[in-house]
Amino acid sequence: DDVGAFLTIAANGQDALQAIDALDPVLSASFPARHLRMFDSAGTKLADITLGRDHPCPQTITRASLSRVLSAEVASHGIPMAYGKRLTGATGSEGQVTAFFDDGTTAEADVLIGADGIHSAIRTLIDPAAPAPRYTGLTIACGYADNPGAAADRDAYRMNYGCRGFFGHTTAPDGRTWWFARIPGPELTGADLSAPVDHWQKTLADAFAEDSTPAAEIIGSTRDRITITSAYDIATLPTWHNNSMVVIGDAAHAASPSTAQGASLAIEDAVILAQCLRDQPVIPDALNVYEALRRERVERVVRSGASAANPKPPTPGPRQAPSADWLLKHHIDWDTSTNAEIPGSRSESSLTLLSFTRT
Repeated sequence: DDVGAFLTIAANGQDALQAIDALDPVLSASFPARHLRMFDSAGTKLADITLGRDHPCPQTITRASLSRVLSAEVASHGIPMAYGKRLTGATGSEGQVTAFFDDGTTAEADVLIGADGIHSAIRTLIDPAAPAPRYTGLTIACGYADNPGAAADRDAYRMNYGCRGFFGHTTAPDGRTWWFARIPGPELTGADLSAPVDHWQKTLADAFAEDSTPAAEIIGSTRDRITITSAYDIATLPTWHNNSMVVIGDAAHAASPSTAQGASLAIEDAVILAQCLRDQPVIPDALNVYEALRRERVERVVRSGASAANPKPPTPGPRQAPSADWLLKHHIDWDTSTNAEIPGSRSESSLTLLSFTRT
């Protein structure tokens, strides 16, 4: 089902998918953005950037489509999946972990992988003193609109720096407008999150009503549900793992959605963790190497999106943008061993992994 909103997979995320031969089906289910166009609140074009010159264009896909595609890849390899399980606890030591679920069942494995998001249950099982996610001061909204006037920006993302918020949109192959908005405000309550579409439609449209951009019109023409979330991050997580449990993706290093890197970094994590578990004969060593390979990179991305405010519009005219090669040109060679990261010789091993995700 169409749970969640949409996301982009950057060049580095695509590289990680290619490392495990899973890129082609994701490309088939997504569409590229070949231009990035920026406008101020008066509708003045500030920049028109061509994407994909030095690395692949970002691909846009719904979270549900990405989940379906990757689940099909998992099933094609004969890996079992179970749904509707709520984790209540886990116990373990080196080489053995038991997970407990609220339906009274258990599961045993060599490693428990917490891919369960910003409000991870496994993060606090590993370290009860783990820091709580930090609210960044922004409300994030996503939706889909039938707006022919906005369809001119095919193959492009149009970013609008409004007086009271930031708005971006692109046009899908079927002509529908996929949009997102970021507006500052207090952390949302449960009542806020469950408010009807028309409440959020008015609230968001009002935030952009003073701007000479298509934002308010696009929001007003949205007929389906609007996905609303508070934006959180985790500046740094002191403990990523113990001897039998580990967290990856947002559970370990949630970045603000403004970085557009959450999905790509999570995919990188999964592939590199798999390499470490493949190469290291002892599980704690594998988890130590995984953290050593990942921590500095992902925390740099988190810092880049840590501001509680939307970015200020760039100055019109030519500019030399800072290089993002360190981020987008990150390459994973599946055939390269991570064994060199610790002393000792490589030893083949057979592992049972239990990966827990939140849906």
